[in-house]
Amino acid sequence: MSRIDKEALSLRAAAYVRMSTEHQQYSTCNQMEAIRNYAKLRNLEIVKEYSDEGKSGLSLQGRDGLSQLIRDVQSGEADFSTVLVYDVSRWGRFQDADESAYYEYVCRRCGIRVQYCAEQFENDGTPLSTIIKSIKRAMAGEYSRELSNKVFQGACRLAQKGYKLGGNSGYGVRRMLVDQNGRHKTILQPGERKNIQTDRVIIVPGPSEEIRVVHWIYGMFIDERKGELEITRLLNARGIRTETGRAWSHEKVHLVLTSEKYIGNNIYHRRSCKLKGKLVTNPPEKWIRADGVFQGIVDRERFLQAQKIIRWRNHDFTDAELLGGLRDLLKLRGRLTSTLIKEDRDLPCVSHVAQRFGSLSAAYQVVGYKPRLDYRLAKVNRRLFEKNLTLIAFLIEQFGKLGATVKWNRRKRTLLINDEVRVNVFVMRHCLSPFGTARWFIRRSPRVRPDILIAGRMDARNDQILDYFCLPGLDAVWRTKIFGEENGLDLDAYRFPSLDFFLGLVARIKLQEAA
Repeated sequence: MSRIDKEALSLRAAAYVRMSTEHQQYSTCNQMEAIRNYAKLRNLEIVKEYSDEGKSGLSLQGRDGLSQLIRDVQSGEADFSTVLVYDVSRWGRFQDADESAYYEYVCRRCGIRVQYCAEQFENDGTPLSTIIKSIKRAMAGEYSRELSNKVFQGACRLAQKGYKLGGNSGYGVRRMLVDQNGRHKTILQPGERKNIQTDRVIIVPGPSEEIRVVHWIYGMFIDERKGELEITRLLNARGIRTETGRAWSHEKVHLVLTSEKYIGNNIYHRRSCKLKGKLVTNPPEKWIRADGVFQGIVDRERFLQAQKIIRWRNHDFTDAELLGGLRDLLKLRGRLTSTLIKEDRDLPCVSHVAQRFGSLSAAYQVVGYKPRLDYRLAKVNRRLFEKNLTLIAFLIEQFGKLGATVKWNRRKRTLLINDEVRVNVFVMRHCLSPFGTARWFIRRSPRVRPDILIAGRMDARNDQILDYFCLPGLDAVWRTKIFGEENGLDLDAYRFPSLDFFLGLVARIKLQEAA
């Protein structure tokens, strides 16, 4: 770059502005006006603008403007030498002041200065400016912490007064908009929010047909001893939909049975995510409660009965209790399955049973039940899945060594070689026919049309691959195929002890060698 180009670049600047929802003084228009005046006094030309409107300064996530600025600077394609920012807080209110310093350092390392136009110091790297800037960064982060605490305290007061703070209403109830005097205004539809600061939202009973369904759910759970999964199936079989028009789920039914809003209680702060941190589930002692502030639609005694059942189901079962419950279920139903265990209200969740005994099949064995499905096959299938992935990785590595390009389509289980040849890769499990002879199965989608199909046959223990079939795709038009020890010339002609022959077909050679 010539001396003239360097001088011209030194007078070119980019502007970065950010506005969240704090004050009008921080509107992007006001920021740009101050930045332009700063640039004019220093004979700087603003050649590019980066903007983040309505974005929090707590992190880089979601701030496309600053992210793009950093990318442009790091790429070396930035046609400016200075970044102009209104003040330190517009650069960010990072909770770790070092994070704010890091992004500024990234710019400085690439030869780009960062100047703060509304601050009382020049960002010139002197000890005084460095100290003041560090204090400003800490103050910017502290402002967010203080504001977060004030907002939280205000939200807690509103929750204790019986106002709903965010979220949907749920089935059987609705959100009612009220004015500052508590007078009802209108029912808020899903997705609607209040638009007047003094208005509030409360919970009121919903449509009568939904309230009847809620009572029916409690009746099924308490009186008919039906679990959430069975209640879910009954609701969907009757064509009953949730308040959003969707099908019922196990989780939705469980929410109806456990949410205290159905008896008029307002619960806030069950979960929290402060200052862009991680979502945290808070213990009950940290919840903000207001009892009896809504008009309930479920009798309190019925609600407590349901909670007693759920607590019993989730208590710490002894081995004897678990095995006794499984034996009772086996005697009642004549069989054991994960679905039946999930439906039984006297047993914990399936994962709890499996974890206690090592697996469901182990628990079945202890109670003397032999399922029709051999659960040992699940372990074999997992091992074959891993073997299949290993085979694919091996092929990709070998193709790369041979100078071929390879692309893997996971959904279609297809390798695309040199953008020309499509290869399906399978591993076939060894099993025995009713007559004791070895056989191997392969199942595939007929909609996937490969040029070549590679199928490896496993040994009797399903540990190692015995040999391979490299079949032309034109011959693989079937969905399911059974292989035996001997398969006739039409299949065995394509059987190989290894994949060396196939890899030799893929290898690229020079033209003079081919000639």
